[in-house]
Amino acid sequence: MPTPPLYGLVLAGGLSQRMRTDKAALEYQGRTQLERAFTLVSQVCEQAFVSVRADQQDDPVRARFPTIADEQPGLGPIAGIAAAQARYPHAAWLVLACDLPFLEVTTLEYLREHRDPAQLATAFRSAHDDLPEPLCAIWEPASRAAVAAWIAAGKQCPRKLLINSPVRLLDPQGRALDNVNTPDEFAEAASALQSPASRKTLRVQYFALLREQAGRSEETLESMAETPAMLYRELQARHPFRLQREQLRVAVNTEFSDWQAPLKTGDTVVFIPPVAGG
Repeated sequence: MPTPPLYGLVLAGGLSQRMRTDKAALEYQGRTQLERAFTLVSQVCEQAFVSVRADQQDDPVRARFPTIADEQPGLGPIAGIAAAQARYPHAAWLVLACDLPFLEVTTLEYLREHRDPAQLATAFRSAHDDLPEPLCAIWEPASRAAVAAWIAAGKQCPRKLLINSPVRLLDPQGRALDNVNTPDEFAEAASALQSPASRKTLRVQYFALLREQAGRSEETLESMAETPAMLYRELQARHPFRLQREQLRVAVNTEFSDWQAPLKTGDTVVFIPPVAGG
């Protein structure tokens, strides 16, 4: 059976009560949150849409994008998921909250590459509590019945639905899934994104199997990875690396390192594969 196509859905129908202004319209580095999120999801999906309330379809922040309006108002994000599944029931949906300013396309590429269509969904574990993150997740067509039953039972929380469903869970992604709900959080995120420290110039060296798979012995790249673990996840989205982290050792600046050690700009990182025959 062919894998269902992957469509993208950016959730922008919230009331933004804690922010006290429309979160979708907040700007980082000259772009609204909604524009940035839509651009990211469009890079990894065949089609992309913005989930809105019925009264938001003519809103200028949203109207420039293809939209899908909620059919069941007042239910929050799960109403957007249900409406998208009703519109295109044959598709899997990469559902994405619009308020993730630290998210990069490499995280979405990693999610897409590690998707398991045999499960109801593929999601990241939260870096804060290890539970599924439903608003940066791929919901398969088979989840449509579960979503409908959840709503019919008077339930609204998509996270609790995933907790009680067969789901493939992926490792946390550092700050990539940190959302912004209050003015103070927005100010902190804007400041962090403007800081040169948020992006690092790193030199990565490859040996043996990794060198063959990368097609090069080293490269210098820009990354927001905070640790070697996050950097390796980025590289798995960039190159066809088949080795899992548990099979490697990592060194930073010629010294063996912990996978969660902080990285800084200028570091040289080496991922060391197992020695053949050893």
